[in-house]
Amino acid sequence: MKTLVIGASNKPERYAYKAIERLKAKGHTVIALGLKAGEIHGETIHTEKENWSAIDTVTLYVGPAHQENYIDYVCGLKPRRVLFNPGTENPIFEKRLAEEGILAERACTLVLLSTNQY
Repeated sequence: MKTLVIGASNKPERYAYKAIERLKAKGHTVIALGLKAGEIHGETIHTEKENWSAIDTVTLYVGPAHQENYIDYVCGLKPRRVLFNPGTENPIFEKRLAEEGILAERACTLVLLSTNQY
């Protein structure tokens, strides 16, 4: 399963960092997208939106005020689902995903991973 993490950071105290770390530990393929280039456990943090294929899950670590530039992009990737981690909930984005037939979930990636519900 391939996961795109939006809001990736190479700072270990950030939840996006922890999510990438745990996704990789569980054997998931991870693509990291962030504002600053870097690396997390061997994964490059990309700074440009690319048209990656076969994305199953997009997990958001970007607040609603900064999501507008991602709505069309994420919908265009056609993931199976988008996870809105705590603090990233966005009814406008969620509505658009529903219109596109993409599942929008308000859930914590770290909790889903730790309870084997990912």
